[in-house]
Amino acid sequence: MFIIKFLKMIQVRLNVPVRRIRTDNGTEFVNQMLRDYYEEVGISYETSVARSPQQNGVVERRNRTLIEAARTMLIYAKVPLFLWVEAVATACFTQNRSIICLRHGKTPYELMHSKLPDLSFFHMFGALCYPTNDSENLGKLQPKADIIIFIGYAPTKKAFRIYNRRTRRIVETIHVDFDELTAMASEQSSSGPALQEMTPGTI
Repeated sequence: MFIIKFLKMIQVRLNVPVRRIRTDNGTEFVNQMLRDYYEEVGISYETSVARSPQQNGVVERRNRTLIEAARTMLIYAKVPLFLWVEAVATACFTQNRSIICLRHGKTPYELMHSKLPDLSFFHMFGALCYPTNDSENLGKLQPKADIIIFIGYAPTKKAFRIYNRRTRRIVETIHVDFDELTAMASEQSSSGPALQEMTPGTI
């Protein structure tokens, strides 16, 4: 289960024990498997009161920040709404490597990995990209006539996630060149839609 794997990972990376957990009442958090695990390792577990998100204020604010970032990215990249999961994941990836935790003076990535993140890997969400001269990837991505856009980062390897508008396929690859200036020029030449056109409820 992901939560158990995450708890084990966070304790190893930060070299501190997890003593207490508080979540909402979602079934992904409240189930017998997790109860057994918490009892086995001595973790205290609490749930917030139903319809009382303020009891998990830090998490709720973080979720709201990610949703707002993803909403803005989707609007200005003019990509299909079904890519909202990719936008949230990309916002999370970027913020974990760029936002400083005031308490520690480091980014979450630095705290977890004890090294600075590689910011040269960052690219603009929705940027146009083209396959490089690699026969395997050219076959996967189709010719340059296709509109291929950057939508994020692979979760388990150093690669980009890109979306082919014609085939509606998402591919993970490192063999692409980016054209972010075109995306920037397009954004500057239009006033952009009002943010209220898309709400967290829409997503």
